[in-house]
Amino acid sequence: MSRKRSLVSLLTAFSFLVLSVTGVLAFVRPFSIQIVGLHALIGFVFIGLIVLHVVNNNGHLGRYLKRGPVRMSLGAVVVLAGLFFWQPSPIKSVLGLSKNIGPSLDAYEIDELGMSYRYAPDPGYQMALTVRSGSGFDTEAPPHFAIWLENASHYHIKTLHTPPGEEGRTALPYWDFKLRGWEKAKREAEKSGTALADEAGIDAISGPTQNSSFDPGDYILPGNAEESLPYRLLLEINQPGDEQASLVYAVEIDNIDPRTFQLLDLVGYPKREEDDDDGKEVWSLYYIDESFGSALDLIDSALLTIERGE
Repeated sequence: MSRKRSLVSLLTAFSFLVLSVTGVLAFVRPFSIQIVGLHALIGFVFIGLIVLHVVNNNGHLGRYLKRGPVRMSLGAVVVLAGLFFWQPSPIKSVLGLSKNIGPSLDAYEIDELGMSYRYAPDPGYQMALTVRSGSGFDTEAPPHFAIWLENASHYHIKTLHTPPGEEGRTALPYWDFKLRGWEKAKREAEKSGTALADEAGIDAISGPTQNSSFDPGDYILPGNAEESLPYRLLLEINQPGDEQASLVYAVEIDNIDPRTFQLLDLVGYPKREEDDDDGKEVWSLYYIDESFGSALDLIDSALLTIERGE
């Protein structure tokens, strides 16, 4: 029994050491699935070891279960948990020192220079979209933005930035149409148990190629870059109250021929067509015509930067 207690105690001590080190690393470093995953797994092991420790030492531990100390300990835990949940200014300031801002590492900002968006799902993939404002850009009443990714078949695979509220969604009909189609296909795939590509109408005869993938990871971080197909980043913008249609900008990203810097091109404005023979909604992009004025001055340039790891 003594050797068993010693083994459990040593395992508990070493597990606590790993938890401490990974906890500090998770706080001071950018998000890492390896560090956070190790911390979580050892946490589960630590819980099991604590249970064994209690079972092996229930007689000794029973002496500590006196009303006064138990109340004080429980009260301290409740107060600390409440502080971290409520996060008053001092606690928030301390947490703000952390370099870990979450697994999405997603940041969106509008200022007098325009709009900036950063997306870093992995240390080996750091995306930044910098939109320089034109003469028609109003920082007091900024335009609505939507940013998303499409696969090589021009199907939506991931929305990077969603405009706030129903007004923003209505103002950006092309992104809204793409997103609704993806959400519908996803619901039907989950309900029927089929692949999302099948529900979206991708030809299954060609086999499971990257072209039919709806997993953004297959494009952003492909297992083999030489076999991955290009994908697109799209930006839709619309200024409220200007009585002009939204504009869509796009750029193609190719992992076989990776580029650090790429400019987005204006590819058109969205317009709803007649529904197809199956009654499905159809939207197309049209070339810019004379009906556009100030909308063309919203964006001076849109630069996509992607820094890839080795």
